[in-house]
Amino acid sequence: MVNIMIAEDQKLIRESLKVVVNSQAEFEVVAAVENGEQVLEALQQQPADIILMDIRMPVMDGVQCTRSVRAQYPDIKILILTTFVEDELVEQALLQGASGYVLKGISLQELHRAITIIMDGGSILDPEVAQRMIRIMQKTEGCIENDQGCFAPHEERLSRREWTIIQLIAEGLSNREIAKKLIFTEGTIRNSLTVILEKLQLRDRTQLAIWYLQNGNRMRNT
Repeated sequence: MVNIMIAEDQKLIRESLKVVVNSQAEFEVVAAVENGEQVLEALQQQPADIILMDIRMPVMDGVQCTRSVRAQYPDIKILILTTFVEDELVEQALLQGASGYVLKGISLQELHRAITIIMDGGSILDPEVAQRMIRIMQKTEGCIENDQGCFAPHEERLSRREWTIIQLIAEGLSNREIAKKLIFTEGTIRNSLTVILEKLQLRDRTQLAIWYLQNGNRMRNT
């Protein structure tokens, strides 16, 4: 059973989302709140595996809440679910540790798939969001910014196996799915991912997927 918390300031959407999520046998909504501050309060009483987080909420927005949750509860996954795709919001939500970003209006099947992928260690981006992230990176000459500054990937050559792993991560596959596909252990994939992130000076698999969308063709041809 996946314990899910919903953070959405609009009551109608919040309640509708709760009904939809609870309709899936393997999902259970443990709390539905209207802002980021209430998320932090609820987590003190009720643990959650993943939070479906809106970005624009009163008191504490989704970006601030994502930062706080990831700092206090690093094992909790966050899926940004919103109507907004402004560049700054997309960039900040991902940099603060969100594992995925999809738009409201997606089908139940798509939402189910997104939650499942994230809970299995993967990441997921709405195509429109991914394109906006590419434009952000083009403006910054392909670098990804975080709290420590701007990091451009090293030109260190990746091995064929590492390159394959990057491609599969960009497709949204989890470590388990990659291990099965490449006939490796999950531990091997985790270790390889650590090495890849170090080589490219990226923080997590979500940033890696975005980096691939921007730099894939160039790296393939080096």
